Amino acid sequence: MARAKQLAYELALPGPHSVLRGDLGLVGQPGVLFTPTSGQGLPAIAFGHGWLQPPLRYHGLLRHLATHGIVVAAPSTHTGPLGSHRLFAADLRTALRTCVSVQLGDGQVKVSPDRLGIAGHCFGGGSAVLAAAEDPRIRAVVTLAAAEARPSAVEAARHCQMPGLHLTAGLDLVAPPVGNAELIARAWGGPVQVRELPKAGHLGFTEGRHWSQLLLAGKGERKTQRISRALLTAFFLKHLTGNTAYDELLDHDIKGAKIQESPVLHPGV
Repeated sequence: MARAKQLAYELALPGPHSVLRGDLGLVGQPGVLFTPTSGQGLPAIAFGHGWLQPPLRYHGLLRHLATHGIVVAAPSTHTGPLGSHRLFAADLRTALRTCVSVQLGDGQVKVSPDRLGIAGHCFGGGSAVLAAAEDPRIRAVVTLAAAEARPSAVEAARHCQMPGLHLTAGLDLVAPPVGNAELIARAWGGPVQVRELPKAGHLGFTEGRHWSQLLLAGKGERKTQRISRALLTAFFLKHLTGNTAYDELLDHDIKGAKIQESPVLHPGV
């Protein structure tokens, strides 16, 4: 437990890489891109924003992952109230293709097609599951307060054979912790873990202020952001690069993020 706590503290800090920020719009898709300044065979993830949330509200998380050597692309499509899960899932997959096929960082950054992952918050979490179910290149999935999707993310989860990590917020009034994420986890086709952040609210994963807070209860929470940054970093480094240095963090409870005992087919990651 002490070792897991120490690893969580270390991974909540920025990594050793300097970061470049780019514009996905230059290759035809609105959104942002964060990369280390250089590196070959790097892992990459696509990140899906929450309902009504622009990628701007996750820049700290995206930059953090890039400081640890992970390329991150975040489309800014479907940010309105009637966004399509299915079409946004397609946009997430397109973002991953962009990471693999386009020269990044003045040609100094190269992504490995065998090290791709996907993550998302709420609306983006459900869409991430849809994308993973249809894309055999995706090796790992993380959702934050995942929402159900149309078509169903629960049904799509049955086709997800890669490891999955699903974080829930104990004070979430939009995507209750006993609900979408647990149903997705129970249906998950591969190794899966659910962690509840008991003092987190639905918007706790977001950063800064936004007009959507007039409609959705809550606000950004630094503790929630620190914990989720550490867990996402550890999970993607393990499953996309084979780095086992953070296994104790992934396998044990830490304060503020307890592993849930769920009747799933493949408990643990």
